[in-house]
Amino acid sequence: MTIDINILDHSVLASLQGRLDTAASTQFATDMQPLLDHADKPIVLDCSALEFISSSGLRLFLTLRKASLAHGGKVTVRNLNPEIKQVFTITGFTTLFEFED
Repeated sequence: MTIDINILDHSVLASLQGRLDTAASTQFATDMQPLLDHADKPIVLDCSALEFISSSGLRLFLTLRKASLAHGGKVTVRNLNPEIKQVFTITGFTTLFEFED
């Protein structure tokens, strides 16, 4: 699992690649710190190269959403593949985030 974070003037773009499974979630929690540090800005998570997400990964998405809401920002999820989109639908996450294709 890798994350590439680009902090722009008025937003933050994070590109996720690989499998966000239980094993990768510990490192991802550390790697996403810059997103938490800029939670006052709109954050876009580009998931076009995300292959899988576990419940641990979903928990980290919720952590980011909570921090963003607390600081007046927002989180948009972009380019989910159909399988991961189905996970978001089944778990009710589609009501918690904004989505872009």
